[in-house]
Amino acid sequence: MTPTPAGARTGGDLYRADRESEPDPGALRDRAAEAADRAARVAHIEIRELHTLGELADACDLFQRVWQPAPTNPMISPELMTVVAHAGGYVVGTYEGDRLIGAGVGLLSTEGLHSHIAGVDERSRGREVGYALKVHQRAWCLDRGITRVTWTFDPLVGRNAYFNLAKLGAVPAEYLADFYGPMSDAINGDDFSDRLLARWDLTADRVALACSGVPQPVDTDDLAGEVVIGLDAGPDGRPISGRIDGDVVLVAVPRDIEALRRADPSAARGWRLAVREVLGGLMAQGRRVRGFGRDGRYVLDIGPQGHRP
Repeated sequence: MTPTPAGARTGGDLYRADRESEPDPGALRDRAAEAADRAARVAHIEIRELHTLGELADACDLFQRVWQPAPTNPMISPELMTVVAHAGGYVVGTYEGDRLIGAGVGLLSTEGLHSHIAGVDERSRGREVGYALKVHQRAWCLDRGITRVTWTFDPLVGRNAYFNLAKLGAVPAEYLADFYGPMSDAINGDDFSDRLLARWDLTADRVALACSGVPQPVDTDDLAGEVVIGLDAGPDGRPISGRIDGDVVLVAVPRDIEALRRADPSAARGWRLAVREVLGGLMAQGRRVRGFGRDGRYVLDIGPQGHRP
């Protein structure tokens, strides 16, 4: 973990205004490009846009290896990736030498860019390849005048929540119940495909800090106001609902939902429905998610106008 430089702002500042002053677009682009270069060097990779059918087919094969869906239900096709690239979307691969070890695809949208799929080969995980890919995506977008990116992620996967909200500085905007319908791949199994829609404001101070290597987790030991636990794990590992009437509500997720799906599908389904009810319900009532703590819990504040559901 990169240490926080003296004077740097962290998760406690997460809900200051997105920017204290309007940044200079040229300087912002330059700093974003420098951060992307630095992240790629740390991960020992090169990131390139993909164009040829061979490159796109390799990326599709990588996605198939990561998710392992049924052969008749591929994650994405080379033809669709060709269309996305030709239309100006984000289609890139991460390379270690000549070997493709990661890829990402993003569609132009009303928000700016929607990052549809990104994956890293299992043998290359734990090396910050996915982080380097997202920092590159930010630089790529800012270079084209795009200032917002969205994507979805499973709210039950704590490491992804930490990555998206703390390591990247994104903020959940919406809870989407069973968004993709049945998926039945090696990662999702037969679970409901509930997702959080992450919104990444690329010019925000917290995002610039995160992309420069300063994570933005919420310190759940230093929260002001009445803090209550809305959802936690019981002694048997199953979810236990609590209070949701405090100034701050903490919502836990399982330590390893993928292992739990394999070992105890009933418990995993219980967590899905409990998180949908508590986290999804509070977001629908106007609570905002401040972020995610190192202890594996979402932190929700009173709504934007000070409204408590």
